[in-house]
Amino acid sequence: MTPPATLADWLTLVDRRETHIAIIGLGYVGLPLALLFSEARFRVTGFDIDPTKVDTLNAGRSYIHRIEPEHIAAAQASGFQATTDITKLHAADAILICVPTPLHPDHTPDMSFVTTTIEALAPHTRSGQLIILESTTYPGTTEEIIVPTLERLGPTGTKVLQASSNSHLESQISNLAGLMVAFSPEREDPGNTTTPRREIPKVIGGVDTRATQASVALYSTIFDRTVTVSTPAAAEMTKLLENIYRVVNIALVNELKQLCLAMNIDIWEVIAAASTKPFGFQAFHPGPGIGGHCIPVDPFYLSWRAKQFNQPTRFIELAGEVNEAMPAFVVHTLQTALNARGQQLASAKILILGIAYKRDVDDLRESPALTIFDLLQKTGANVAYNDPYFPEVGAGRHYTINQRSTPLDRIADFDATLLITNHSTYDYSTLVAASKLFLDTRNATHGIDSPNIIRC
Repeated sequence: MTPPATLADWLTLVDRRETHIAIIGLGYVGLPLALLFSEARFRVTGFDIDPTKVDTLNAGRSYIHRIEPEHIAAAQASGFQATTDITKLHAADAILICVPTPLHPDHTPDMSFVTTTIEALAPHTRSGQLIILESTTYPGTTEEIIVPTLERLGPTGTKVLQASSNSHLESQISNLAGLMVAFSPEREDPGNTTTPRREIPKVIGGVDTRATQASVALYSTIFDRTVTVSTPAAAEMTKLLENIYRVVNIALVNELKQLCLAMNIDIWEVIAAASTKPFGFQAFHPGPGIGGHCIPVDPFYLSWRAKQFNQPTRFIELAGEVNEAMPAFVVHTLQTALNARGQQLASAKILILGIAYKRDVDDLRESPALTIFDLLQKTGANVAYNDPYFPEVGAGRHYTINQRSTPLDRIADFDATLLITNHSTYDYSTLVAASKLFLDTRNATHGIDSPNIIRC
C-alpha cells in the first residue's frame, strides 16, 4: 500500500480501518491496547524483545490474568501477530510505544527502555508514519529525546513534522513529507472491572497539529472521548499530575494512620465518616506502601526534572518519603506485636498474604510486599508467601524470592500472618481463625472480632 502523502489520505485510511498499527511493548499496557485496536478491525502487529511473550501470543495463549485466550484468538482473526523483528514495523502507519520507564536505585529516571527502543526503531521509519509515546515520563521527553533521535538515526533526510510560521497554509498543514510524533499517556487501571477502557478519555499532545489530528482520529476509534493539549510536554505533565495527586493524598492518610494508631483512633472509621460529606472530600485509604508502575515512580520523575529548572518540589518529595517508609513501619509493628508475645522477629516464621501490588491483579511491579519480604529476610525471619495470582516468584529488578506460593492450609505453621494485598479470594474469617497472629494492613478484617488481629 502506498504511504499516505497528505493528512487527508491518512485520515481516510483510519476511517476505512486500513491503517496498519504497531504496538511496541506487549505488557500490561501494550497488549490490552493492541486488543482494543484489533476489536476495532485494525490490523495490528505487536513487537516485544521477549521471545517467550511473542511465542505465547502467536500460539494463542495469554500471560496476563485478565486477558483470556479467546481475546488473543479474536485479535488473530483480525490479523494480529507478534514479532521480535523490529524491521517489520517499517510497514506500519502508526507505531505506539508502551515500554517501561522505571527508576534507577538512586531515584533518577531510567530512560533506557525508551532510548533503546527509539534508536532501534529510527532506521526503519518512513514519511507519513505516526509515532506516539505512551510510556509515563517527565515533561520534555518527546521533544528532547524522541524527536532528535528519530531525525538523527532515521533514514537520510528524516524530519519530524513541526509547524512553521506559515502553518496556516493548507499545503503546509496537509503535507506528510516527514514523521508525525505525539505523546498520549496510558491510563490503564489493572483490576478495574467497572470502567470500560473505551470510556477513559485519551489525552493527546502532538509536536505538530498534523500529529495531533492523526492521533485524535486513530484513538477515537477505540475511545469515546479524546482530550487535546497544546504540546507533548503538557500531555506528559498531565499524567504526572494525575498520579502525584494520588501519591500526595495516599501519603497524607498513611501519615494520619500512624497518628491515629498512636491515639487509639480507627483511621478507617474516620475516613468512612469524612466520606459522607457531599463536597470537598475524596477518600484515599492507607496501606503498607504503594505499588504499580506509575504511583511510586512518577513523583521522582518530576522532582528530578524540576531540579533542572532549579525549582524545589518539597511537597512531592515528602509524600514520596512518607510512602516509601510504610514497609518499614509495617515490619516494626509486626516486631512489636511478636515481642509482646515473647517472640523475636529474627527467629519467627512469617507468611505474607498477597505479593501482588494490588488486589486481584497478577502484577508485581513496585509491590510493597517485595520490600517487606526483603526487610523481613534481613532481620533473619523465615519468610514465605501466598498469592493466588503467583504460583511462584523468582527474581526481579530489585528483589530475589525464588519460592513457590505456600498453601493456605499450612497457615498454622507460621508465627504470624501478614496481610499485604487483600485479594477477594481470601476468606478472612477462616484465615484469622487459623493464624497465631494476624497483622492486617488493609482493614480486610473489619467486623471480625479476634484477639489475634493487629491492625496497622
